[in-house]
Amino acid sequence: MAHEALDAVDELVRRALAERGDRLLVIGLCGAQGSGKSTLADGLRTRLAEDRVPAAILSIDDLYRTRAEREALARAVHPLLRTRGVPGTHDVALGLQVIEALERGEAALLPRFDKASDDRLPEARWERAAAGTRLLLLEGWCVGARPQEASELAAPVNALEREEDADGVWRAFVNRALAGDYQTLFGRLDRLVMLAAPGFEVVRRWRTQQEHGLRKAAAGGMSDAEVAHFIQHYERLTRHMLVEMPGRADLTIALDAARRVTGIGGMRF
Repeated sequence: MAHEALDAVDELVRRALAERGDRLLVIGLCGAQGSGKSTLADGLRTRLAEDRVPAAILSIDDLYRTRAEREALARAVHPLLRTRGVPGTHDVALGLQVIEALERGEAALLPRFDKASDDRLPEARWERAAAGTRLLLLEGWCVGARPQEASELAAPVNALEREEDADGVWRAFVNRALAGDYQTLFGRLDRLVMLAAPGFEVVRRWRTQQEHGLRKAAAGGMSDAEVAHFIQHYERLTRHMLVEMPGRADLTIALDAARRVTGIGGMRF
């Protein structure tokens, strides 16, 4: 991630920390798949550690419901809910528990999800945020998202919606979930930062690049065709966020197709 992006987020966080005193600061970091959220979060945590500011990172991906829970949702509601990712496939209460513990100044276990096995890791393998943590970075592709109007759900946005959700049951469920407990979770954010892709079209390339790296590191992984199908689950909400979120995020970092920063704006305190 470019230094100018890290510098901008660093400045926002340090000003917010000064305002919060000893209270926990929760920063939301939103961006499409492959946009560089993890790199930015790690860079910020490293900088803060150098100044002895205890910080923790929680990815919304680590809040995915267990495979058994998603299988039950698939049977009860819609088969597409077997696939992790969209609102409704996360354990929002688990994320709120982490925030509440850190707000009390306590140590907190940070859930971890294993994408290779498509299931949550046992608690013995979770990380721990220390007591007295000052900053929690909640990062993820839909962090801070808001639901669409019901009328916007009618027309499918891609082949997956046309062919596998022709009656709109899946996308309506996802939208209702986003309008519910997710807004409670996102309401705990003190600041929202967005890494804004130039458009959804580049997300397929970014996610494919990620998968190529995963395939080099370990056996298995998705083929390019599987990636193309997988990201269609995220397309509707990603397009929606790219339109509506920059106008309300506390900091928007615009990226080009090569993830170079093309603009930084919207910083509000």
